[in-house]
Amino acid sequence: MAVREEIVWRSAVVYFAIVLVAIALVIRILILQYVQRSKWVAMSEKYVFKTDVMPANRGDIFACDGRLLASSVPYYSVYMDTRSSGMTGTTWSNGISGLSEGLSKLLGIRSAAGWKTVITDARKRGDRYFLIQKKVSYATLKKLKELPIFREGQYKGGLLEQPENRRILPNSELAARTIGYLSMDDNGTRVGIEGSFDRELGGKDGVVVKQRLAGGDWIPVEGGNSVEPRDGMDILTTLDIELQDVASSALENQLRRNDADHGCAVLMEVATGDIRAIANLEKTDDGSYRETYNYAIAESTEPGSTFKLPALMAAIEDGVIDTGDIVDTGDGTVKYYNKVIRDTKEDGYGKLTVKQVFEKSSNVGTSKLIYEHYKDHPKDFVNRLYAWRLNKQLDIQLKGEGDPVIRYPGDKLWSGLTLPMMSHGYEVLMTPLQILTFYNAVANDGRMMKPRFVTAVMNNNSVLKSFGTEVIINSIASRSTIRKARKMMEGVVEHGTATNLRNSNYKIAGKTGTAQIARNNQGYRQGLTVSYQASFVGYFPAENPLYSCIVVVNSPSNGVYYGNIVAGTVFKEISDKVYATNFFRDYRAEHEDNLIVAAPEAGNGYRSDINEVLGSLDVRYRKTSREDWVATRESGDTIRLASIKEIKGLVPDVRGMSLRDAMYLLENSGYRVGYSGKGKVLRQSPEHGARLAEGKTVSLDMTR
Repeated sequence: MAVREEIVWRSAVVYFAIVLVAIALVIRILILQYVQRSKWVAMSEKYVFKTDVMPANRGDIFACDGRLLASSVPYYSVYMDTRSSGMTGTTWSNGISGLSEGLSKLLGIRSAAGWKTVITDARKRGDRYFLIQKKVSYATLKKLKELPIFREGQYKGGLLEQPENRRILPNSELAARTIGYLSMDDNGTRVGIEGSFDRELGGKDGVVVKQRLAGGDWIPVEGGNSVEPRDGMDILTTLDIELQDVASSALENQLRRNDADHGCAVLMEVATGDIRAIANLEKTDDGSYRETYNYAIAESTEPGSTFKLPALMAAIEDGVIDTGDIVDTGDGTVKYYNKVIRDTKEDGYGKLTVKQVFEKSSNVGTSKLIYEHYKDHPKDFVNRLYAWRLNKQLDIQLKGEGDPVIRYPGDKLWSGLTLPMMSHGYEVLMTPLQILTFYNAVANDGRMMKPRFVTAVMNNNSVLKSFGTEVIINSIASRSTIRKARKMMEGVVEHGTATNLRNSNYKIAGKTGTAQIARNNQGYRQGLTVSYQASFVGYFPAENPLYSCIVVVNSPSNGVYYGNIVAGTVFKEISDKVYATNFFRDYRAEHEDNLIVAAPEAGNGYRSDINEVLGSLDVRYRKTSREDWVATRESGDTIRLASIKEIKGLVPDVRGMSLRDAMYLLENSGYRVGYSGKGKVLRQSPEHGARLAEGKTVSLDMTR
C-alpha cells in the first residue's frame, strides 16, 4: 500500500509540474504575442528584416524640340567586404597586388602600393564596408568587376555596389539656373524648373523588404510588404537649345569684354510669351562667369530709361500729350526741389517733339512732360501703370520672382520728387522679365502674354497635362497708342540712341537704358565711384515682330556703360543669329563689311585636333572644356570650346564633325552609323540627347 501511495504522490508531483510549466508557457506565449509583440517585431525588423526605400527614377526635363536639358544617370558607391565569408585566403593572396594596380589605374587617388596598404589594413580591422570610391560611373564599375578578387563576385570577392542617381545637365551651363536643382540640406532649397515641378518630376519612392543572411549581407525578399516605386514624369519646356547657346555665348563675351559683375538676357516669342532662351551669368572669384542666380526673374532694380515707354504711353493713352507735341529741354537740366535732372548731351537738346524725347532718351523732356501734366493729380498717372499690372508679379511657373515696386501717392515714401523721378525709371523697381513682358505686349499689338517656361507634363511621350498660353491683358492701350509707341521704338534704332543696331536686312525696335545703381542706403555714389546698369529691350523684325528680347548688364567696369553699346551689342548679336537661323539666310556672308572681326567656322570634333588647328591659324580661343570632344562656338573674334558630353544611353551631338570623328564617337558609344553625302555632318537622326539603345543606327546627313 505504501508503495502505491508513493507512486501516486510522485505522479501527482510530476503532473502538477507539467501543468505549471504548460501554464507558464501559455502565459509567456500570450505575453509575447500580445503584450511584447511590438518590441519583438521591431527587434526582428532590426536584426532579421529591414525595410529600405526604393527610390523612384526622377523624370527628365526636355527642350521644346525634345532634346534633353536634365536627366538622371546611375552612379555607384563602391565598397569592399574585406571579410566576406566566401573569400578564401588563396583568393586574397593571389589577387591583392593585381587589384591594387587596377584600382590605381582606374581610379587614381593613390598608387598601387597605397591601395594595397589601405585595403590590407582594412582587412586586418575586419571592415565589412570599406569605401573604395563614390560617384563611380557604370562604365567604370564594369571595369572594376573585371579586376582580381572583385571578379569573383560579391560573396567570394567582396565587391559591394550601392546605386544612386545623379542629376546631370547634358548642355553644361546652358540655362542651368532656370533648369534649377534641389539641394539636400536641411532647408531643402528648390530652384528653377526642378524645384517648381518637383512633385511631378520626383515620382513616389517605393519600399523594399530585405532579409539578413548569416554572413551579414542583406538580400531583397520577394513579395511581402514591398511596394514598387512610381517613376517621375517628364517636363517639356519652351527653351530652344540653339537659341539658348546663342544668348549665353553673346552675353558671356560682352560681360568679359566689359569686366561686368553680372548680366542676363531673355528671348521671348511675341505671340505666345514662350521663353526661348534665358541666360544669367555672374562673375565668380576665379574670374569665370557662371549661372549662379536667376537675375532675369528675381532681381528687382531701378530700370532707368526703359521705363520711359510705359510712362509716355500712359500720357498718350490719357490724351494729355501726343508724339508731335513740342517740349523745351533747354540746356539739358531741370530742377525739382533740390534735385537736378540732367540729359547726357552737354548744353541739352533744345526743343524736341515727344517722339524725339523718347528717341534721344531725354530725361529732362520726359520728366517735364509727366510732371507738368500729372503734378496736380498724380494718382491718374499711377493708376494707369497699375491698370497695366506693372505693380504686380507675373505669377510665372517658376518660384522666386522679384516684387515690382511702384509707389502710390500718399505712401510713406512718396515725395514731390517721386513723379519726375518715376518718369525716367527711378524710385520704381522691376525685374528684367517684367519689363520685357510690357515691351512684348507692345510688339503683340497690345496683348500682354504671361511668360511661359513649361508647356507640358509627360509620361512615356504621352501628355498628361498641358499648359496653354495665358493672356494677362487683352489690350493694354488703344491701337493708336500702340502704333505710336512702336514708331517711337523704331525711331530709337533708326536715328536715336541705338543707331549702332541698324542693319538693312531687318528692323529692330527698342529702347536703351542706362541707370545708376543705388547701393542700399548708401545712395548712387560711393566715394568717386558710380555703378551703372546698362540695358536694351525691344523686338524684331519691327514690321512683323516674332521675338522680343531684353539684355541687362550690371556694373560694367571698363569705362563704357551706355545701354546701346554694352547691352545693345548683345541684343543685336542674338537677333542677327536668330534671324539667320529662322529665315535660313546666311546673314554673316551678306554683311561681312558690318562685322569688325569674324572668327572662322572651326567645326566640332576632337579637342586636341581643334586646339592644334586654331593655334596654327593664330585664332583667339578659350579653353573652357576638358572633355575629349568639343563643339566650337564663335562670338565676335573669339572661339569658345564647349563640351560634348558622352552619356550612356543618350545619342551624342556629332553635327559639325567630320565623318571620321562622328563615326568614331558614335561607334564608341555602341551605335551603328549610316550616312549620306560628303563633308561635315549637317543633320543627325535621332537628334542628339535622344535615348537610344546600344546597337541601334544613327543616320548622318552631310548634304546641303
